[in-house]
Amino acid sequence: MTLEFAAHPLFAAVAAFWIFGAPLWLWRGVRSRHSRLLAAAGFIVLIPPALAMVALPPRQVLAVLGLVWIADIAAYAAGTALGRHKLAPSVSPGKTWEGALAALLGVLAYAIIWRAAAPQLAERVAGGLWLAYLGGAALLCAGGIVGDLFESAAKRQASVKDSGSLLPGHGGILDRIDSATSTLPLAALLIPWMVPQ
Repeated sequence: MTLEFAAHPLFAAVAAFWIFGAPLWLWRGVRSRHSRLLAAAGFIVLIPPALAMVALPPRQVLAVLGLVWIADIAAYAAGTALGRHKLAPSVSPGKTWEGALAALLGVLAYAIIWRAAAPQLAERVAGGLWLAYLGGAALLCAGGIVGDLFESAAKRQASVKDSGSLLPGHGGILDRIDSATSTLPLAALLIPWMVPQ
């Protein structure tokens, strides 16, 4: 039994957390009385992405990380230049709807370029499968934004600016991997649907 198959129920449960649980938690507010739940969420944030990195082929892991980086760069650039409408001001005042839209557009462009550059991917993603492919990429982008906001909310609840001191000026290690923690498990669940074998 492969790890990908064995971990499928775990990835499905974690996907449900990132798609439904985390946004609801963010909407209601992460408060100090949730500290035990937040500690338990630490396992959801760290263990499934590590398992996803083992379950996915290296090329797919790199593709997913590329998607995360493209989304982060596009969101930062557009949010800095054009951002006017705050996405979640009580959680992360710097993030804007304009940045989120730029992240989505960047991810869709990245997915289209990947398909054009990889002949074997072009063979698998054709016709009506385009919608599933691009829809999956959009969902991964949204998941990355939720992961980023969730990590920001956790830091606010703990009253700390940085998640650690290992990377000074970068907000800590979690700030470098926050989007990936939500995107990798989602990708492990979605890629078989996005890119049929």
